[in-house]
Amino acid sequence: MLLGAAFERFVQNSPVAVMVRGLLENVLDPTTVNALFDQHAQKQYTRELLFSDLVDVMGEVVAGSYPSVNASFRARQKRLRVSRSAFYQKLNGIEPHVAATLTRATAAKLTAAVAELGGALPDLLPGYRVKILDGNCLAKTEHRLKVLRLLAAGPLPGKALVVLDPALQLVVDVFPCADGHTQERALLEQVLPTVAAQDLWIEDRNFCTLKFLFGVAARQACFVVRQHQNLPWQAVSELQFAGACAGGELWEQQVRLVHPETNAELLVRRVELRLHTPTRDGDTVIHLLSNLPPRVASARLVAQLYRERWTIEGAFQVLENALASEQPTLGYPQAGLFAFCVALVAYNVLAVVRASLRSVHGQVAEAEVSTYYLAGEVKGVYQGMMIALPETDWEPFRTMSVAQLAATLKALARHADLSRYARNRRGPKKPRPARHHCKNQPHVSTARLIANRRKKKKPSP
Repeated sequence: MLLGAAFERFVQNSPVAVMVRGLLENVLDPTTVNALFDQHAQKQYTRELLFSDLVDVMGEVVAGSYPSVNASFRARQKRLRVSRSAFYQKLNGIEPHVAATLTRATAAKLTAAVAELGGALPDLLPGYRVKILDGNCLAKTEHRLKVLRLLAAGPLPGKALVVLDPALQLVVDVFPCADGHTQERALLEQVLPTVAAQDLWIEDRNFCTLKFLFGVAARQACFVVRQHQNLPWQAVSELQFAGACAGGELWEQQVRLVHPETNAELLVRRVELRLHTPTRDGDTVIHLLSNLPPRVASARLVAQLYRERWTIEGAFQVLENALASEQPTLGYPQAGLFAFCVALVAYNVLAVVRASLRSVHGQVAEAEVSTYYLAGEVKGVYQGMMIALPETDWEPFRTMSVAQLAATLKALARHADLSRYARNRRGPKKPRPARHHCKNQPHVSTARLIANRRKKKKPSP
């Protein structure tokens, strides 16, 4: 790939931004993205505004290049050649399953890239493909729509179930729902058809339903799930001590589950974790259910696998803090869910950048590099890079094979200075001191408080 002098300067000074743009060109090729829309859209159709144009506009918003959708649209309005009203009409009507398909399709391409890079993390359980399932409720939006003007309650634009592959660090699937009050477990019927043999699904107690557990087992897959207090079960054996682990003691027994409709039975393991220190919710005992064979996973390993569920919470934190996955100005649920799905694509692109750094610099890149700082550099460089480098410079990325893309990413990763993206290690949290209220004084002057403290510390002559 021949690079001009301007391109080479960005490679030397911000290889991460170049990697991000190159990956976006590859996985969001307009021809492929528009074909995906034509294949899956049921109500909308293409007249003048292309689906790829909407993806580009929203991509720059979630990446932080523009503060709002309107600002991104105004920057592209001459090229889009549609009115603001027409743009928002199409944006507000994007069907959630089309947005979800965009995330799935790009995740499949990025999965192949991570495999070619050799940048996957060690499997949590060899022989199984681990998938972590959790739900995310989009934050309330502003009261911009007419139906919201007179309501004091916060309007919810929707929610989604998200599936994370912890070895790849990629969001491999998403199941959006426009109804913000829908129970997360009501979406599990959409998840079941995606369960494959030798999968290991890890989820919280909210997804501990008999139908889902039986459905996973029927597909020759396994689960590790925290037991919901309302789940009916029957003891088959007595609790037996299974050893100690970090934070508590482990006990185990075999229990029987009965399907509510077919009366079919399923024998599973019930691991009881007795904690030395209560959780933030005050729980001192946690119960886990799993159909993993004991020869494959001990009670201690089952507990360790469940702890990996917090990996997806870290992904949600990145989506919230480093990527603008929730747009408070987008009141229509379809637009809000589309923004969230595009943010998932951006998250996956950053995950592949991390995989590239791991493949070149070793596992130290996983331990020391902060995704927050990676995203921060992209925000600061992206717009200037796109002005300085013409679109023709990026076209070779669109037609690269997986092997060519991986080789290019490795070459770029060698220029990365990991110290620029190092995590900030913080010490243990100190207890919050009690605060006192000053009578008839709602505000204080910080400058005066600092000056008074210095006077007290100043030694007397």
